[in-house]
Amino acid sequence: MANTYKLNVTQLREYAPKLKIGDKVTLSGTVYTARDAAHKRFFALIDDGKELPIDIKDSVIYYAGPTPAPEGRPIGSCGPTTSGRMDKFAPKLLDMGLVAMIGKGERSSEVCDAVVRNKAVYLCAIGGAGALAADCIKSCEVVAFDDLGCESVKKLTVEDFPLIVANDCNGGDIFSDGRKEYCK
Repeated sequence: MANTYKLNVTQLREYAPKLKIGDKVTLSGTVYTARDAAHKRFFALIDDGKELPIDIKDSVIYYAGPTPAPEGRPIGSCGPTTSGRMDKFAPKLLDMGLVAMIGKGERSSEVCDAVVRNKAVYLCAIGGAGALAADCIKSCEVVAFDDLGCESVKKLTVEDFPLIVANDCNGGDIFSDGRKEYCK
């Protein structure tokens, strides 16, 4: 049976070993957006021996490219993008200390192995519900690669962001395990 957790980002490293696939997490705290283009720039910096524009240790990256903020709001629609496009980057970032990723869709075996190896977690947001996600975002600030527009790296403050544990650090994978369960 799935559990429900109300967590701050600062608690994820401690709670990651307790989280199991299917658990519900409402997350609060600082989360960074980064998609394909930002990840490519991260890796160019890493390859050049330079520091990343964010402290990756114990951070959370949300694979999202939010729309512009309507008047009176900190952000526009901010739904998850397909996580698989970041699979070639995720293991290295996890090895550097990333504690969690938020997106949608299944991950490669290399990412799943890195989640286990680093006692991290992959969380899924509800695809197609960008307005719901935006309601959980209390502030938004571009912190890197402003020229990338919606794909710039943004520092978000989230409050009670609803997520599901999709890959846990014990090797659970909601996608493969769910298919097996369905086929019984």
